Amino acid sequence: MNSTLPPVSLRPVLDTDTAQLLELNSAAVPAVNDLDVDELTVLLAACHSAVAVTTDTEPGTVLGFVILFAAGADYASENYRWFSRRTDSFLYVDRIIVAPDHRGLGLGAHLYSAVFDAARALGTDVVFCEVNLRPANPESLAFHDRLGFTEIGQQATKNDSVLVSLLSADVSQVRSAPPE
Repeated sequence: MNSTLPPVSLRPVLDTDTAQLLELNSAAVPAVNDLDVDELTVLLAACHSAVAVTTDTEPGTVLGFVILFAAGADYASENYRWFSRRTDSFLYVDRIIVAPDHRGLGLGAHLYSAVFDAARALGTDVVFCEVNLRPANPESLAFHDRLGFTEIGQQATKNDSVLVSLLSADVSQVRSAPPE
């Protein structure tokens, strides 16, 4: 693992990032579902926003990213629909991914700063996401707990092959996280 990192920046995901996003996404399976280029293109076209974290010295190299959906989106995700049935004002984290060799350096916390800023800009006070319980993703559960997310439900998805913890964070109560 890289133990030092030059200063980092957040920027919108660009069309030229597609190959890197697919590579990062594939490395994160089964914590997220696998995507092909067409599925990623549709996801990015439908989302509220997508943010990449890069270093200032290599702004073209994506070290992590997050894809966000606002309430009212035409999005068929089982988990997004679960949250949509409960409220009409939220921001949903579809996926947040940090490159495996850059985890533990605070990049996830940087990405979440963009998430909470986007929620505030939307005028919503809640951010939703889910983390796998089966297959287990204890590192992500611990990270989200440090940020102030709490479980509000569980749901079996993908024909009962995945069990997720459905999480909520009150934007006004968000804590800064130490590096993952």
